[in-house]
Amino acid sequence: MKIGEVSRLSGFSIDTLRYYEKMGLIDPPWRESGRRAYDRDILGWLNFLKALKATGMPLADVETYARLRREGEITSAERREMLERQREIVRERIEELTDCMQLLDYKIANYVEIEARHQAADRARNS
Repeated sequence: MKIGEVSRLSGFSIDTLRYYEKMGLIDPPWRESGRRAYDRDILGWLNFLKALKATGMPLADVETYARLRREGEITSAERREMLERQREIVRERIEELTDCMQLLDYKIANYVEIEARHQAADRARNS
């Protein structure tokens, strides 16, 4: 696949894909007449990188993970530990966001109640 197709299918910009190549996050593709030609398997890896980014994993950790991945199965314990640590960070963030959402729900319900009282008072005055 050409870089434009990978960009379109992955949601990453062409510049980001080139940057990820330079950083070592994705393996340089083989070249076909001077142009990048990616294997379709790159899409799964890019989807995983997108997930790591969405979890807030620092770029340095993503780079470390990519390096360990290239080293093969011998690094599986290290990669698992990295993902477990990140999962715990995500779990804590979800708890924090859940608390925030509950507070927002409370405030919204309070405003709905206030508005209903005002509307009832307006109707009573206009009757």
